[in-house]
Amino acid sequence: MPQTIVLVDDDHNILTSVSMALEAEGYLVTTYSNSEEALRGLTQRPADLAVLDIKMPRLNGMELLQKLRQIQTTAPMPVIFLTSKDEEVDEIMGLSLGADDYITKPFSQRLLLERVRAILRREQMRLNPPGPEAANILTRGELVLDGARHLCTWKGKKVDLTVTEFLIVKALGQRVGHVKSRDQLMDTAYGESIYVDDRTIDSHIKRLRKKFRAVDPAFEHIETLYGVGYRYKEE
Repeated sequence: MPQTIVLVDDDHNILTSVSMALEAEGYLVTTYSNSEEALRGLTQRPADLAVLDIKMPRLNGMELLQKLRQIQTTAPMPVIFLTSKDEEVDEIMGLSLGADDYITKPFSQRLLLERVRAILRREQMRLNPPGPEAANILTRGELVLDGARHLCTWKGKKVDLTVTEFLIVKALGQRVGHVKSRDQLMDTAYGESIYVDDRTIDSHIKRLRKKFRAVDPAFEHIETLYGVGYRYKEE
C-alpha cells in the first residue's frame, strides 16, 4: 500500500504544488486548508506522516500537533513543521510536542521530499527492526547513535533528535576531533544540490547543545571553531 501523507497549509499554492510533488513520488496525499478540518480528518483516519504549517488561523500548527498527540498516544504520527520565521524555530523545537523536523519557508520541494523519505524510512525501521547483522551503531564515549532505529543516547539517556540533527551529530561523531565546516555539515544534512544559509547550521548546533544539556548540563562536546566550523571533542 502507498504511504499516506497529510498536508495542512492555508496557502492553496503550496497545497497544490507540494501535493503534486508528493503524489509524483507515489504517496497518497490528503490536503487541508485549515487545522480544524485536519484534526477531524486525522482523528478519523491517521496518516503515515503529516506536514503542518505553523502560521494557521484560529488553530495553529503547534496547537494542532498538541491535540493530535493527546489522541495518538500509542503510535504518534511523524510530523514536519513548515515555518516562515526563524524566531519561531526555537519555540517550536523547545516544545516537547514530538515534531520530527522543520523546514523554513520559502523551501525547496526537493528538500521536503528528502525529509519525508528519511522520516518514513526511519519509521519503517522502527516498526520492522533489521537483524543484528544490519546494525548501524556509532559509539563515541558516552554518545551512542543507532542509525537503524534513529536513536541517540548520551550517558544512557535518550536525546530526541530530528532527522537533520541526527545527521549532523553523526557527521561530527564519525571523525572525532576533526573540524567540519558549515558547508560540509550542510551537504551532510541537506545534500549537495540544496542551498541553505550558514545560519541554518548554526541554529541546528544551538538546538543540539540545548537538547544534550537537557540530559547533561555539563555537555560541552560540540565545539565551535570560529570562522572554521564545528567538531566533536574527544572525551
